Amino acid sequence: MERDTEIESLFEAGRPRGLARAISRAESGDGAALIRRFAERTGRAVTIGLTGPPGVGKSTLCGALVTRARGESKTVGVVSVDPSSPFSHGAILGDRIRLSDHFVDEGVFIRSMASRGHLGGLAGATGDAVALMDAFGLDVVIVETVGVGQSEVEIAELADTTLVAMQPGSGDSVQLLKAGILEVADIFVVNKADHPMALQMQRDIRSMMEMMGTATGGWTPELVPTQAREGVGIPELWAAIARHGAWLRASGRLAAKRRGATLHRARGIALGRLRERVDAALAARPGSSDAADPYALASDVLLELGAGVAAEPAATS
Repeated sequence: MERDTEIESLFEAGRPRGLARAISRAESGDGAALIRRFAERTGRAVTIGLTGPPGVGKSTLCGALVTRARGESKTVGVVSVDPSSPFSHGAILGDRIRLSDHFVDEGVFIRSMASRGHLGGLAGATGDAVALMDAFGLDVVIVETVGVGQSEVEIAELADTTLVAMQPGSGDSVQLLKAGILEVADIFVVNKADHPMALQMQRDIRSMMEMMGTATGGWTPELVPTQAREGVGIPELWAAIARHGAWLRASGRLAAKRRGATLHRARGIALGRLRERVDAALAARPGSSDAADPYALASDVLLELGAGVAAEPAATS
Protein backbone atom coordinates (compact mmCIF):
# COMPACT_ATOMS: atom_id res chain seq x y z
CA MET A 1 0.00 0.00 0.00
CA GLU A 2 1.24 3.49 -0.83
CA ARG A 3 2.60 5.31 2.20
CA ASP A 4 0.60 8.26 3.54
CA THR A 5 3.72 10.44 3.31
CA GLU A 6 3.81 10.01 -0.47
CA ILE A 7 0.16 10.99 -0.76
CA GLU A 8 0.65 13.91 1.62
CA SER A 9 3.55 15.25 -0.45
CA LEU A 10 1.47 15.23 -3.63
CA PHE A 11 -1.48 16.72 -1.76
CA GLU A 12 0.65 19.48 -0.23
CA ALA A 13 2.07 20.32 -3.66
CA GLY A 14 -1.44 20.88 -5.01
CA ARG A 15 -1.21 17.92 -7.37
CA PRO A 16 -4.63 16.51 -8.34
CA ARG A 17 -3.09 13.05 -8.25
CA GLY A 18 -2.53 13.53 -4.52
CA LEU A 19 -6.19 14.37 -3.98
CA ALA A 20 -7.27 11.42 -6.11
CA ARG A 21 -5.10 9.00 -4.15
CA ALA A 22 -6.24 10.43 -0.83
CA ILE A 23 -9.89 9.85 -1.80
CA SER A 24 -9.04 6.33 -2.97
CA ARG A 25 -7.48 5.69 0.43
CA ALA A 26 -10.67 6.91 2.10
CA GLU A 27 -12.83 4.70 -0.13
CA SER A 28 -10.78 1.67 0.90
CA GLY A 29 -11.50 2.45 4.55
CA ASP A 30 -7.96 3.57 5.41
CA GLY A 31 -8.34 7.33 5.17
CA ALA A 32 -8.50 8.19 8.89
CA ALA A 33 -4.89 9.34 9.16
CA LEU A 34 -5.16 11.58 6.10
CA ILE A 35 -8.44 13.10 7.32
CA ARG A 36 -6.84 13.87 10.69
CA ARG A 37 -3.78 15.30 8.93
CA PHE A 38 -5.78 17.82 6.89
CA ALA A 39 -8.81 18.41 9.12
CA GLU A 40 -7.70 21.90 10.17
CA ARG A 41 -7.77 23.06 6.54
CA THR A 42 -11.47 22.29 6.06
CA GLY A 43 -14.39 24.67 6.39
CA ARG A 44 -13.61 27.10 3.58
CA ALA A 45 -15.38 25.49 0.61
CA VAL A 46 -19.04 26.05 -0.21
CA THR A 47 -20.69 22.62 -0.31
CA ILE A 48 -23.76 22.09 -2.45
CA GLY A 49 -25.89 18.95 -2.41
CA LEU A 50 -27.90 18.10 -5.51
CA THR A 51 -30.59 15.46 -5.27
CA GLY A 52 -33.85 14.44 -6.91
CA PRO A 53 -35.56 11.59 -8.75
CA PRO A 54 -33.88 9.74 -11.64
CA GLY A 55 -34.13 11.42 -15.03
CA VAL A 56 -34.62 14.92 -13.69
CA GLY A 57 -31.37 16.14 -15.23
CA LYS A 58 -29.18 16.35 -12.13
CA SER A 59 -25.97 15.76 -14.07
CA THR A 60 -26.86 18.48 -16.57
CA LEU A 61 -27.66 20.85 -13.70
CA CYS A 62 -24.38 19.93 -12.05
CA GLY A 63 -22.45 20.65 -15.23
CA ALA A 64 -24.21 24.00 -15.62
CA LEU A 65 -23.33 24.97 -12.03
CA VAL A 66 -19.71 24.00 -12.63
CA THR A 67 -19.63 26.23 -15.71
CA ARG A 68 -21.13 29.10 -13.72
CA ALA A 69 -18.61 28.71 -10.88
CA ARG A 70 -15.71 28.54 -13.33
CA GLY A 71 -17.00 31.72 -14.95
CA GLU A 72 -16.28 33.38 -11.60
CA SER A 73 -12.80 31.79 -11.52
CA LYS A 74 -13.76 29.47 -8.67
CA THR A 75 -12.21 26.02 -8.48
CA VAL A 76 -14.74 23.21 -8.25
CA GLY A 77 -14.86 19.65 -6.96
CA VAL A 78 -17.65 17.27 -7.94
CA VAL A 79 -18.51 14.09 -6.08
CA SER A 80 -20.90 12.13 -8.26
CA VAL A 81 -22.43 9.18 -6.42
CA ASP A 82 -23.76 6.50 -8.75
CA PRO A 83 -26.01 3.56 -7.93
CA SER A 84 -24.17 0.27 -7.59
CA SER A 85 -25.16 -3.35 -7.92
CA PRO A 86 -26.27 -4.90 -4.60
CA PHE A 87 -24.43 -8.05 -5.67
CA SER A 88 -21.11 -6.99 -7.21
CA HIS A 89 -21.09 -3.42 -5.79
CA GLY A 90 -20.01 -2.26 -9.25
CA ALA A 91 -21.40 0.92 -10.80
CA ILE A 92 -21.72 2.39 -14.26
CA LEU A 93 -20.48 5.78 -13.08
CA GLY A 94 -22.26 7.36 -16.02
CA ASP A 95 -22.39 10.84 -14.50
CA ARG A 96 -18.67 11.14 -15.08
CA ILE A 97 -19.36 10.67 -18.80
CA ARG A 98 -21.98 13.45 -18.72
CA LEU A 99 -19.48 15.84 -17.11
CA SER A 100 -16.83 15.12 -19.71
CA ASP A 101 -16.86 18.73 -20.94
CA HIS A 102 -14.99 19.72 -17.78
CA PHE A 103 -12.33 17.00 -17.82
CA VAL A 104 -9.68 19.16 -19.47
CA ASP A 105 -10.25 22.05 -17.06
CA GLU A 106 -7.51 22.07 -14.42
CA GLY A 107 -9.82 24.03 -12.12
CA VAL A 108 -12.31 21.17 -11.92
CA PHE A 109 -11.82 17.89 -10.07
CA ILE A 110 -14.44 15.19 -10.70
CA ARG A 111 -14.72 12.01 -8.67
CA SER A 112 -17.36 9.33 -9.22
CA MET A 113 -18.17 7.00 -6.34
CA ALA A 114 -20.37 3.94 -6.12
CA SER A 115 -23.08 4.01 -3.45
CA ARG A 116 -22.45 0.32 -2.60
CA GLY A 117 -26.00 -0.01 -1.38
CA HIS A 118 -25.81 2.92 1.05
CA LEU A 119 -29.48 3.85 1.55
CA GLY A 120 -29.07 7.59 1.91
CA GLY A 121 -27.96 8.00 -1.68
CA LEU A 122 -24.41 8.71 -0.53
CA ALA A 123 -21.39 6.48 -0.59
CA GLY A 124 -19.85 5.78 2.81
CA ALA A 125 -16.69 7.74 1.95
CA THR A 126 -18.53 10.74 0.48
CA GLY A 127 -17.98 12.84 3.60
CA ASP A 128 -14.26 12.10 3.47
CA ALA A 129 -14.10 13.03 -0.22
CA VAL A 130 -15.82 16.36 0.45
CA ALA A 131 -13.48 17.09 3.38
CA LEU A 132 -10.41 16.26 1.31
CA MET A 133 -11.56 18.45 -1.61
CA ASP A 134 -12.16 21.27 0.88
CA ALA A 135 -8.73 20.80 2.46
CA PHE A 136 -7.16 20.70 -1.00
CA GLY A 137 -8.34 24.28 -1.49
CA LEU A 138 -11.26 23.89 -3.89
CA ASP A 139 -13.72 26.78 -3.62
CA VAL A 140 -16.94 24.89 -4.35
CA VAL A 141 -17.77 21.21 -3.81
CA ILE A 142 -20.90 19.78 -5.41
CA VAL A 143 -22.25 16.41 -4.31
CA GLU A 144 -24.62 14.83 -6.79
CA THR A 145 -26.45 11.91 -5.22
CA VAL A 146 -27.99 8.70 -6.47
CA GLY A 147 -31.48 9.38 -7.78
CA VAL A 148 -33.42 7.06 -5.52
CA GLY A 149 -36.14 9.36 -4.24
CA GLN A 150 -37.19 9.73 -0.62
CA SER A 151 -34.17 8.04 0.97
CA GLU A 152 -31.89 10.88 -0.12
CA VAL A 153 -32.54 13.06 2.93
CA GLU A 154 -29.00 12.29 4.14
CA ILE A 155 -27.56 14.86 1.75
CA ALA A 156 -28.95 17.61 3.98
CA GLU A 157 -26.67 16.40 6.77
CA LEU A 158 -23.57 16.93 4.65
CA ALA A 159 -24.09 19.95 2.40
CA ASP A 160 -24.32 23.64 3.30
CA THR A 161 -27.04 24.13 0.69
CA THR A 162 -29.30 21.36 -0.59
CA LEU A 163 -30.93 21.56 -4.01
CA VAL A 164 -33.88 19.30 -4.74
CA ALA A 165 -34.44 19.00 -8.49
CA MET A 166 -37.90 18.14 -9.78
CA GLN A 167 -39.14 17.36 -13.26
CA PRO A 168 -42.63 18.32 -14.42
CA GLY A 169 -44.71 15.68 -16.13
CA SER A 170 -43.08 12.81 -14.23
CA GLY A 171 -46.20 11.83 -12.28
CA ASP A 172 -47.92 13.07 -9.16
CA SER A 173 -45.72 15.89 -7.92
CA VAL A 174 -47.36 15.76 -4.49
CA GLN A 175 -46.19 12.15 -4.11
CA LEU A 176 -42.65 13.19 -5.02
CA LEU A 177 -42.70 15.84 -2.30
CA LYS A 178 -43.76 13.53 0.53
CA ALA A 179 -41.81 12.03 3.42
CA GLY A 180 -38.70 14.08 3.83
CA ILE A 181 -37.86 15.51 0.41
CA LEU A 182 -39.71 18.76 1.15
CA GLU A 183 -37.93 19.23 4.46
CA VAL A 184 -34.40 18.82 3.12
CA ALA A 185 -34.68 21.39 0.32
CA ASP A 186 -33.08 24.77 0.74
CA ILE A 187 -33.81 25.45 -2.91
CA PHE A 188 -36.25 23.70 -5.22
CA VAL A 189 -35.22 23.47 -8.86
CA VAL A 190 -37.94 22.76 -11.39
CA ASN A 191 -35.84 21.64 -14.32
CA LYS A 192 -37.09 21.39 -17.90
CA ALA A 193 -39.24 24.42 -17.11
CA ASP A 194 -40.45 24.64 -20.71
CA HIS A 195 -42.63 21.59 -20.06
CA PRO A 196 -46.41 22.28 -20.21
CA MET A 197 -46.78 21.00 -16.62
CA ALA A 198 -43.97 23.12 -15.17
CA LEU A 199 -46.22 25.88 -13.84
CA GLN A 200 -48.50 23.32 -12.19
CA MET A 201 -45.53 21.71 -10.46
CA GLN A 202 -44.38 25.11 -9.19
CA ARG A 203 -47.86 25.74 -7.79
CA ASP A 204 -47.85 22.32 -6.12
CA ILE A 205 -44.49 22.98 -4.48
CA ARG A 206 -45.59 26.38 -3.18
CA SER A 207 -48.81 24.88 -1.81
CA MET A 208 -46.93 22.14 0.00
CA MET A 209 -44.50 24.69 1.45
CA GLU A 210 -47.39 26.76 2.79
CA MET A 211 -49.09 23.70 4.29
CA MET A 212 -45.94 22.56 6.08
CA GLY A 213 -44.85 25.99 7.25
CA THR A 214 -41.31 25.66 5.93
CA ALA A 215 -40.48 29.27 6.78
CA THR A 216 -40.57 28.64 10.55
CA GLY A 217 -36.85 27.83 10.63
CA GLY A 218 -35.93 31.28 9.37
CA TRP A 219 -35.23 30.36 5.75
CA THR A 220 -37.99 30.05 3.19
CA PRO A 221 -36.89 27.58 0.47
CA GLU A 222 -36.60 29.31 -2.87
CA LEU A 223 -38.06 27.95 -6.08
CA VAL A 224 -36.06 28.35 -9.28
CA PRO A 225 -37.23 27.13 -12.73
CA THR A 226 -34.42 26.10 -15.07
CA GLN A 227 -33.66 24.63 -18.45
CA ALA A 228 -30.22 23.39 -17.57
CA ARG A 229 -29.28 22.13 -21.01
CA GLU A 230 -29.78 25.59 -22.46
CA GLY A 231 -28.41 27.40 -19.39
CA VAL A 232 -31.76 29.08 -18.71
CA GLY A 233 -32.26 29.92 -15.03
CA ILE A 234 -28.72 28.95 -13.99
CA PRO A 235 -27.68 32.54 -13.07
CA GLU A 236 -30.82 32.78 -10.91
CA LEU A 237 -30.06 29.42 -9.29
CA TRP A 238 -26.46 30.46 -8.56
CA ALA A 239 -27.75 33.68 -6.99
CA ALA A 240 -30.19 31.71 -4.83
CA ILE A 241 -27.33 29.50 -3.61
CA ALA A 242 -25.36 32.63 -2.72
CA ARG A 243 -28.35 34.07 -0.82
CA HIS A 244 -28.74 30.90 1.21
CA GLY A 245 -25.04 30.87 2.02
CA ALA A 246 -25.21 34.51 3.13
CA TRP A 247 -28.21 33.69 5.35
CA LEU A 248 -26.36 30.77 6.92
CA ARG A 249 -23.44 33.00 7.81
CA ALA A 250 -25.52 35.97 9.01
CA SER A 251 -27.80 33.80 11.16
CA GLY A 252 -24.97 31.79 12.69
CA ARG A 253 -26.44 28.58 11.29
CA LEU A 254 -23.40 27.70 9.19
CA ALA A 255 -21.19 26.73 12.14
CA ALA A 256 -24.01 24.70 13.69
CA LYS A 257 -24.74 22.98 10.39
CA ARG A 258 -21.11 22.01 9.87
CA ARG A 259 -20.89 20.78 13.45
CA GLY A 260 -23.94 18.63 12.75
CA ALA A 261 -22.27 17.29 9.61
CA THR A 262 -19.22 16.25 11.64
CA LEU A 263 -21.42 14.49 14.21
CA HIS A 264 -23.34 12.75 11.43
CA ARG A 265 -20.12 11.47 9.88
CA ALA A 266 -18.80 10.35 13.27
CA ARG A 267 -22.04 8.49 13.92
CA GLY A 268 -21.80 6.72 10.59
CA ILE A 269 -18.17 5.74 11.18
CA ALA A 270 -18.94 4.42 14.67
CA LEU A 271 -21.97 2.45 13.50
CA GLY A 272 -19.99 1.04 10.58
CA ARG A 273 -17.28 -0.26 12.87
CA LEU A 274 -19.83 -1.73 15.28
CA ARG A 275 -21.62 -3.39 12.37
CA GLU A 276 -18.38 -5.04 11.28
CA ARG A 277 -17.79 -6.38 14.80
CA VAL A 278 -21.36 -7.65 15.09
CA ASP A 279 -21.17 -9.36 11.68
CA ALA A 280 -17.89 -11.03 12.64
CA ALA A 281 -19.30 -12.19 15.98
CA LEU A 282 -22.39 -13.64 14.33
CA ALA A 283 -20.34 -15.38 11.64
CA ALA A 284 -18.09 -16.95 14.28
CA ARG A 285 -20.95 -18.54 16.20
CA PRO A 286 -21.67 -22.19 15.42
CA GLY A 287 -25.09 -23.01 14.04
CA SER A 288 -27.44 -24.00 16.85
CA SER A 289 -30.98 -23.73 18.10
CA ASP A 290 -30.39 -20.16 19.27
CA ALA A 291 -30.86 -19.10 15.66
CA ALA A 292 -34.59 -19.52 16.26
CA ASP A 293 -34.53 -16.73 18.86
CA PRO A 294 -32.95 -13.63 17.32
CA TYR A 295 -33.36 -11.61 20.53
CA ALA A 296 -31.40 -14.14 22.57
CA LEU A 297 -28.76 -14.35 19.85
CA ALA A 298 -28.49 -10.56 19.70
CA SER A 299 -28.17 -10.33 23.49
CA ASP A 300 -25.40 -12.93 23.49
CA VAL A 301 -23.48 -11.07 20.80
CA LEU A 302 -23.85 -7.72 22.56
CA LEU A 303 -22.62 -9.23 25.82
CA GLU A 304 -19.73 -10.86 23.97
CA LEU A 305 -18.73 -7.49 22.53
CA GLY A 306 -19.01 -5.86 25.93
CA ALA A 307 -21.72 -3.49 24.76
CA GLY A 308 -23.83 -4.16 27.83
CA VAL A 309 -27.02 -3.36 25.91
CA ALA A 310 -30.07 -5.59 25.96
CA ALA A 311 -31.33 -6.60 22.54
CA GLU A 312 -34.92 -5.96 23.63
CA PRO A 313 -35.75 -2.71 25.44
CA ALA A 314 -37.05 -3.14 28.95
CA ALA A 315 -40.80 -2.80 29.27
CA THR A 316 -42.04 0.44 30.82
CA SER A 317 -44.88 0.54 33.25
